[in-house]
Amino acid sequence: MSKRDRVHWAAVAVFSLNGVATASAQPPAPAAGNAGKNVVEMEFVAIPGTPTCASGAVASGDPGKGPSFIMAKMAAGCVFPWHWHTPNEHLMIVSGTAMAEMKDGKAVRLEAGAFALMPSKHVHRFSCTTACSLYVYSDTAFDMHYVDAAGRELTPDAALKAVGETAVPPPPIVN
Repeated sequence: MSKRDRVHWAAVAVFSLNGVATASAQPPAPAAGNAGKNVVEMEFVAIPGTPTCASGAVASGDPGKGPSFIMAKMAAGCVFPWHWHTPNEHLMIVSGTAMAEMKDGKAVRLEAGAFALMPSKHVHRFSCTTACSLYVYSDTAFDMHYVDAAGRELTPDAALKAVGETAVPPPPIVN
């Protein structure tokens, strides 16, 4: 994750229920007195390096530093091309229909209520066939590494352009 991405995620963490995540692999606990947060109360933002057709809101934790839950929304046809993450990525589909595929595996159709696990450093891709929303749990700091067919790392712009998407630019660095 680049410095700009870490800066952005630090800003996004302001919307977190728990501003400081523990370093353990346990899901972060909500702040004292808060049992949860409804989606309508969450502030969704564009996430640098991801397609402009997706947005996310931190529900708990700090994705730039440790474990976190992110609520993501994606438009119909939105594609995250082949990529991998350092953390294990757990997906729970809330609404809509999605497709998930591990490299050298079979694509799986996911509907509301579905769960998927993308193990650490395993190359996969994900798309929403209809508008969808999902929770993403990462068991350590979140990162995104796009790759080509040969497994070589690509910039977000190059990877997303190849599938007709546009990458959200990083926020300006303020000195």
